[in-house]
Amino acid sequence: MASLMEVLIDVLDKESREYEQLLDLSMKKTPVIVSEDLSELARITDEEQIIVSRINHLDNQRNEAINDIADVLNKDVSKLKIVDLIDMLAARPEEQEKLAAVFDRLQENVRSVKRVNEQNRELIQEALELVQFNMTVLQSMNKAPETANYNKGAYSTGDMIGSSQKAFDAKQ
Repeated sequence: MASLMEVLIDVLDKESREYEQLLDLSMKKTPVIVSEDLSELARITDEEQIIVSRINHLDNQRNEAINDIADVLNKDVSKLKIVDLIDMLAARPEEQEKLAAVFDRLQENVRSVKRVNEQNRELIQEALELVQFNMTVLQSMNKAPETANYNKGAYSTGDMIGSSQKAFDAKQ
């Protein structure tokens, strides 16, 4: 049982360190989103995907360790939580302290990543809304109403409001 706990503590520690790296990348992503640097954003996202892949691998290892511990304790794995394991280790305070510390650190890192990612999601959403607004304004310029301008023969010139300027000129 002691070695299983050591394995669990080790996996949780590695997982916590991966979340710390993910947090650092997420925090670097915020100014990149604001500055609209798409190439840097793509690079950071690629790095995040690598870290998420490692976290998924560690998640599987953690689940295996908990399954093994549940088998040894003859407990239902679906009801066994790390908090319960911390309580069960009251007789072994050193392991209990290590497990509690690494679990708390992991939880804090996960919360921080969620908070920063939510902030980044809101920034991206605002940027998308701004792009949509600009597209709508550009499209509406072509649909402006005609002016009441007439030529010498008393015919409408068909001029559009705001259309005295030509559309986007790629040569300029």
